[in-house]
Amino acid sequence: MSTAAAPAAAADSPWLNAQRQFDNAAEILNLSSGLRAVLREVRRELVVRFPVKLDNGGLRVYEGYRVQHNVTRGPAKGGLRYHPDTNLDEVKALAMWMTWKCALANLPFGGAKGGVAVDPATLSHRELERLTRRFASEISVLIGPDSDIPAPDVNTTGEIMAWIMDTISMEAGYSIPAVVTGKPLDIGGSEGRPSATGRGVTIVALEACRREGMDPAATTVAVQGFGNVGSVTAALMQEAGFKICAVSDVFGGIYSPDGIDVEELFEYRARTGAIAGFANTQPVSNTDLLELHVDILVPAALENQITARNAGRIKAKMIVEGANGPTTPDADTILEKRGIIVVPDILANAGGVTVSYFEWVQDLQSFFWEEGEINRRLERIMQKAFTQMCEQAEAHRVSLRLGAYLVAVKRVADATAVRGIYP
Repeated sequence: MSTAAAPAAAADSPWLNAQRQFDNAAEILNLSSGLRAVLREVRRELVVRFPVKLDNGGLRVYEGYRVQHNVTRGPAKGGLRYHPDTNLDEVKALAMWMTWKCALANLPFGGAKGGVAVDPATLSHRELERLTRRFASEISVLIGPDSDIPAPDVNTTGEIMAWIMDTISMEAGYSIPAVVTGKPLDIGGSEGRPSATGRGVTIVALEACRREGMDPAATTVAVQGFGNVGSVTAALMQEAGFKICAVSDVFGGIYSPDGIDVEELFEYRARTGAIAGFANTQPVSNTDLLELHVDILVPAALENQITARNAGRIKAKMIVEGANGPTTPDADTILEKRGIIVVPDILANAGGVTVSYFEWVQDLQSFFWEEGEINRRLERIMQKAFTQMCEQAEAHRVSLRLGAYLVAVKRVADATAVRGIYP
């Protein structure tokens, strides 16, 4: 029997899902057909194929992408991911979501995204650096502090951002710290940036609980994904009083109805390299974790985790999207009918790009802020965006996702109309 995977269904296409979400908002906003045509497509897409010299002397060719969806409100902004399943369809969707995310937070950025189809775990440290520097050089025709500013995403780190910053700087002949964000502090990174996305998830989870009358101390949480976003979210939510009952990584998850001490889990993972086998927990798959009896579910891994196939089995009262695009439009419809609240990704995980904006501003000014000030500024922006999203959702009697899109899409559409069409 063949083991070949079936082609992805249209419902699982991140790009088609992103367009459907935009179309729903455009219909309510009554955008003209011309504006819809402009905003539902990406502005630029760059596909590069480049060789990397391996440690054994051989060569391997990799494919990479950089996509700019919209730059009407400012330079393009968006992360770079290294993942074997990265493809143009996914990157286009992520770039569009970045446009709406920046607009919802009212940041002066447009949306972009990029990546390389590679499993970085298969590369040595030297090979990873060579791949990164060559990829940075290939996309240097697009990126720059005034045009397009990359940042870390799935499987990319501050060190990788440092390599990109150094490559672009060496080619220019002078240091350009503002060409990327998410850098180490030594070369212009910002205080608070590593924890920013998880902090933003926690801020909006608290806001959503206040809105729904839920007491964090009596609220259970499952977090899918224990990378940068998921692990910080779990730690900060526990600090805020939530009970973390389940977490997972790429190898699977752990569950305890009595709660998991996240700080002890960090220490255990540091010793063993995994979360599996943590004391007083039982194993749970990533799929089953989504269907646990908890109050809040935080999908903080990859897109298309909650679909029409499993939305009917979700038992959480609320979903707070730490990842980009974890819930498909078909799943949204099912969840809404079931009364499950979804706090959308374009708000819930906007903490990262918000503090990236702070980093960019600090680099341009060569004037840096303390972490306390950064966290306070982040909280104000996230809370304001949450309020505006809720106001639109209530005014139009629609979901929080659609409320968020109504705020974001209108801002970009208004900016497009004011600027006009060149020439």
